[in-house]
Amino acid sequence: MDLRRKRAYDTASAEDGFRVLIDRLWPRGVSKERAAIDLWAKDIAPSTELRHDWHAAPDTDFEIYADRYRAELAGEDAEALRALADELRQHPIVTLVYALHDTEHNHAVVLEQALRELL
Repeated sequence: MDLRRKRAYDTASAEDGFRVLIDRLWPRGVSKERAAIDLWAKDIAPSTELRHDWHAAPDTDFEIYADRYRAELAGEDAEALRALADELRQHPIVTLVYALHDTEHNHAVVLEQALRELL
């Protein structure tokens, strides 16, 4: 399977394959038609507390945030992660869609790594 990441504000394309929104909140200003989301996996997104902490202190080392999110994925979200992996196995191309502007320091990077370990 080809697993990719893409911002929700970028144009959706047929080459994206199965598009999965991995944010807890719908991206501001993006219509459902424009987003072309096949699955909204909001349960796998970082907890509200973690999201608030990250946005409140954006200068915090990304690895601290990433470690906390990995702990959530290994703990209370482990079942949701396995269920998502099971769903994604059915598709040859999957694009994880997220809203954050920073393409290298966000939860999509961490989730992609976790999914690759399961797939």
